[in-house]
Amino acid sequence: MPALHIEDLPEKEKLKMEVEQLRKEVKLQRQQVSKCSEEIKNYIEERSGEDPLVKGIPEDKNPFKEKGSCVVS
Repeated sequence: MPALHIEDLPEKEKLKMEVEQLRKEVKLQRQQVSKCSEEIKNYIEERSGEDPLVKGIPEDKNPFKEKGSCVVS
């Protein structure tokens, strides 16, 4: 299936697509950024104790720990 290039469409088709997109967007529930960011911050802080990137991985459970070293003599 060939790709659709907006610039190749007639102006009437572009406007129809824009109206369709705006109709979809107007139905979306919107929230204040300040409220959402506070919720995201709380979510992250509540789970930070479980996060291996914050807490670290115990050496005995680290699947990427080197098993041994290579010695060249």
